[in-house]
Amino acid sequence: MAEFISLYSGSSGNCSVVRSGGAYLLVDMGKGVRVTTGALREAGLDASDCRGILVTHEHSDHVKGLGTFLKRHPLPVYGAGPTLAALEAAGLLPAACPICLLDPDRGEEADVAGFGVRAFPTSHDVPCVGYRITTPDGKTMAIATDLGTLTPAVHAALDGCDLVALESNYDPYMLHNGPYPYYLRARIEGPRGHLSNDECSEKLLELVQGGCEKFALCHLSQENNTPPLALQTVFTTFGAGGVVPGRDCIVQTQRRSEVSPTLEF
Repeated sequence: MAEFISLYSGSSGNCSVVRSGGAYLLVDMGKGVRVTTGALREAGLDASDCRGILVTHEHSDHVKGLGTFLKRHPLPVYGAGPTLAALEAAGLLPAACPICLLDPDRGEEADVAGFGVRAFPTSHDVPCVGYRITTPDGKTMAIATDLGTLTPAVHAALDGCDLVALESNYDPYMLHNGPYPYYLRARIEGPRGHLSNDECSEKLLELVQGGCEKFALCHLSQENNTPPLALQTVFTTFGAGGVVPGRDCIVQTQRRSEVSPTLEF
């Protein structure tokens, strides 16, 4: 059995766990070490069981707590070249930590303590990747946040997974009627910004029709979205496609400031 656990998710910080047996990987660490350590403890996880940290990109809501955590726990850090270079330049990678390059353009799977990990490029305003992870017991999941559009590489990475964690960042109506200035709205809904509820729900319908049954809605905006609205958008799209959540699949929004319920896959 494999598990996906979001420790926290949203524009204020992102960190998730992919676990199999007694070992797990972390994806990002966008809040301070005290918050992250407390969330790990709440989830019943010990830092000594972590086999590595996968970093998607350099933005602070994904790496804020990384440097201090690594000083206490010098774990291997995995990421694409530009991201690792940015982290090193910012002083977030202690010398004691093994640094492991994953090239998203080559599509090769790396063996990370028995987990098969493949990075794939996502369309964002800095170099950014998602991850497709195969657990030691043969289960497969993919996580993709911070993407303005669903590219062919993303479609391919999400296909055939047992669980998909996908960004559902904003509701277009809330974005256009909220406090953000035009330039920021244009960035968010542009091809190198973030994925809307509508775009996410349409992709999830494709995936559930292809056999995927577990979905985590990630990186919800605090200003331009709500968990009920994100879920309702998915349920409406699913209803039009004849899919019944709870019967055909499980869809769960990930909590902003606390550990979300575990999704087994």
